[in-house]
Amino acid sequence: MPVTVVLGSQWGDEGKGKIVDLLSQNADVVARYQGGANAGHTVVHNGRVDVLHLIPSGILNPDCACILGSGMVIDPTQLLTEIEELKVANVSVKDRLFVSHRAHLIMPYHKILDGLNEKALGNKAIGVTGRGIGPAYTDKYKRIGIRIVDLLDKDIFLEKLKSAVSESNLQITKLHGEQKLDLEEIINYYLDFYDRITPYILDTSIYLNDAIKGGKNVLCEGAQGTLLDIDWGTYPYVTSSNSTAGGAITGLGIGPTLIDRVLGVVKAYTTRVGMGPFPTEFGPELEEKMRQAGDEYGATTGRARRCGWFDAVIARFATRVNGVGSWALTKLDVLSNFETLSICVAYEHKGRRCEHFPADLQCIENCTPIYEEHPGWMEPISHIKHFIDLPKNAQAYINRIEELTETPVEIISVGKDRNETIIHRGSSSAGRAPAF
Repeated sequence: MPVTVVLGSQWGDEGKGKIVDLLSQNADVVARYQGGANAGHTVVHNGRVDVLHLIPSGILNPDCACILGSGMVIDPTQLLTEIEELKVANVSVKDRLFVSHRAHLIMPYHKILDGLNEKALGNKAIGVTGRGIGPAYTDKYKRIGIRIVDLLDKDIFLEKLKSAVSESNLQITKLHGEQKLDLEEIINYYLDFYDRITPYILDTSIYLNDAIKGGKNVLCEGAQGTLLDIDWGTYPYVTSSNSTAGGAITGLGIGPTLIDRVLGVVKAYTTRVGMGPFPTEFGPELEEKMRQAGDEYGATTGRARRCGWFDAVIARFATRVNGVGSWALTKLDVLSNFETLSICVAYEHKGRRCEHFPADLQCIENCTPIYEEHPGWMEPISHIKHFIDLPKNAQAYINRIEELTETPVEIISVGKDRNETIIHRGSSSAGRAPAF
């Protein structure tokens, strides 16, 4: 059985939660490889809505194990909250949820500094979620971070924590003028957390490699999206980890030769949250129409998402840096509200046509998108189960995305519910049935 990486191919919020939930119905393991509680995955099935931030949506399949990999940063409060919420919803995590002992912990000072640092940037703010992600990864790469394994030895944990709190308090009090943190309160909380999380701690690299050797069906789940990757995104308006396919290897401890396929999740239009360049962004009136039609508000922050037309330049970039083999195209039903649709096929900058996504932020910010116009279909499609039954204009729109990205569309989401999905084995994707 294959090992599949499922990742976002735009600026996040592409609908990965639904796609992972769908594929998880026949998966043995779903493993999250990076990020933290800054992710928000919403799953709708039979009228029930589940929103998860740390735990993969595969947990909703009672036969699926879920892993939080070493590339993640774990917020203890959020993790315990999600475990309790799942229990209330009669979803058992016993012997199904495993947390890497190499994963780094988000500490209270990370959250505080995240907010204070963002505030200090003023009009140059990045638009972070305030969940402590950036400061936690900063400590990781400064080699002063605290990992879950450090909780095993109380003396080592206390030594590291005292040093970290002392340094953070200097920043909080001297630089930002805020009240310092209580060391003893933090110590007690995290030691209690360790007692409660012990049943879930595991060397997840061993678990995953054994599962793969045993022929298990494994999904590697990324958070955020390609354009938010720390190396390949619209830097500095990015997240603090590798959300591209390479992050699955380093974040989970599996070799690159074990990856069989990469499924890119891409929205039928484009959105992003927070600051940063966005070539196809709408004006206010059209943006509000799309936002209302697509319920474009962040699952984590509740912030309104910025909206724009589908950008094939971004999608081609995502296929290249991730090795995307096929698309899961989401929110096609939202476009039923528009008489005319546009697809960005290239950019123009200083009189030059650009078909490849540039690294230069100034170029991205100041380019002019080159559009193709396509007729809409103006009829509901959420009830449709087969590609051939879609309106002809919807079929043509999908076919054009395949042509522009040279990548087949394999899954088409036509509504929020798990069942509102088309498995497409049409002309360009013949014989490429999804692995679930």
